[in-house]
Amino acid sequence: MSLEKHDLLHELPESKDAIHKLKTTDQHFAKLFETYHDIDHEVHRIEQGVETTSDEYLEEQKKKRLSLKDQLYSIIRDYEASMAS
Repeated sequence: MSLEKHDLLHELPESKDAIHKLKTTDQHFAKLFETYHDIDHEVHRIEQGVETTSDEYLEEQKKKRLSLKDQLYSIIRDYEASMAS
């Protein structure tokens, strides 16, 4: 089974500069990014079999990761739109 990485830089390579700028200038974005990274890392370790947990816990973490990704993507999209105008 191939395990896919879900880190933001891997999923949004075209937004690398925006992500870096937001991480260094937007405290809210930086906190969301850190939480997303921590959950993504945990999910990846569970999927690799390094950590074990219940299926319910894993699914809950995946839902949290998706919600955080949606929030982060929205902030990135708004930032990039403001830079384009």
